[in-house]
Amino acid sequence: MARLAPFLWFEGNMEEAVGFYASVFKDARIVSMNPTMATFELLGQRILALNAHSHHKFNEAISFFISCDTQEEVDYYWGKLTQGGKEQQCGWVKDKFGLSWQVIPDALGRMLSDKDRTKANRVMQAMLKMKKIVITDLEAVYAG
Repeated sequence: MARLAPFLWFEGNMEEAVGFYASVFKDARIVSMNPTMATFELLGQRILALNAHSHHKFNEAISFFISCDTQEEVDYYWGKLTQGGKEQQCGWVKDKFGLSWQVIPDALGRMLSDKDRTKANRVMQAMLKMKKIVITDLEAVYAG
């Protein structure tokens, strides 16, 4: 049966990157690694990586989406992935390797999907002003 996995191209720092991601995700598993290639798993997702010099850079056209149950999870991943990286708007982080992540609480999706569009729009406007998503702030504007 065919399988699908992201394939990431690092510029000479693949081993450092894989080690970093393995330290961030508690259930991470390095399946195999040599100086040229690695296979690892984060939150059950298999990822392949290549260590090569390239003129290709990561950009926001592709990102990893971390769906968080609680604010504690948001805070944890946000704190880890911004180390040496850059906070961006609306729950986005660019890590120190240039890879983009979305650290998003499930509560945001629930509130944005509300049939009461006034509530959902208030949440959207609040979220657009945030970098790290704060669930209690969203709940406050949701409640009106």
